[in-house]
Amino acid sequence: MSALQDALQEYLAIRHGLGFELRGLASGLRNFVAFLDRAGVAHITTELALRWATQPAQVRPATWADRLGMVRRFAAWRRGSDPRTEVPPEGLLPHRYRRTAPYLYTDREIEQLLVAAARLPSTKGLRALTYITLFGLLAVSGMRINEAPGLDRADVDLMAGVLTIRRTKFGKSRLVPLHASTTAVLQRYADTRDRTLRALTTRAFFVSERGTRITDCMARYTFAQVSQRIGLRQSTAGRRHGRGPRLHDMRHRFAAQTLVEWYRAGLDAERELPKLATYLGHVHVADTYWYLEAVPELLQLATERLVETQEGRA
Repeated sequence: MSALQDALQEYLAIRHGLGFELRGLASGLRNFVAFLDRAGVAHITTELALRWATQPAQVRPATWADRLGMVRRFAAWRRGSDPRTEVPPEGLLPHRYRRTAPYLYTDREIEQLLVAAARLPSTKGLRALTYITLFGLLAVSGMRINEAPGLDRADVDLMAGVLTIRRTKFGKSRLVPLHASTTAVLQRYADTRDRTLRALTTRAFFVSERGTRITDCMARYTFAQVSQRIGLRQSTAGRRHGRGPRLHDMRHRFAAQTLVEWYRAGLDAERELPKLATYLGHVHVADTYWYLEAVPELLQLATERLVETQEGRA
């Protein structure tokens, strides 16, 4: 193992100890260090960091900027023990982050997705049910993609109808109450899972037919397969997932639909927003406000409500 590989292990251990998620960071930086090793270079240089960050050529500039940013932070830390280290300057790959516009699935599309998931090949009869239940839960709860697969059986209180989300984006736990119909579906899944796999050793709630935890990567890939079969995503050369609506858009649909229903019911959405932000696990209410700009129907409803309020005061 090279000195730079040793340094990376120490850096990742420190980041992990501080509570940072390491999945994308760890794999990216290991790839970068392997790139340097292949080039026969024992320390970080700006030239090689830039060359690595801008691969592959067909990805979005935002991805290049993210890749260079992770190298820059590692280099800044590494320079303390290796003065030869070059720290790429800020703004070398400038990019203004823009959130992807949400895709709002219709009820019909959700139904088609679940029907297609029911046709997934399954040797034990569990795979299809696992993904039907997982995709359905994401649609009705607004959970993040990694939160549902990250549920342990102990986190799913089917008696109380409450989920405990422990693996959150910002390291904070929260409780997610469920509708009785959702609880019933989860109970049916749990019963079938336990009958099918009687010797489970994993703590995971959602499992594969091998008895292992379903990962968010597995969920995304399976969702992409199902979406392509019903024409929601287009197959693209070199991209296994294709292009089109994402599994994460289930979360957007839930948030937007909740806000629309509040407006239509005559509720004060601005007063209700903190509830939705807490339910979704947003740290700042501003993250929830974003939907008012991102969803045209919501912006129109908000405008109409503002006009009504002003006319009422006149």
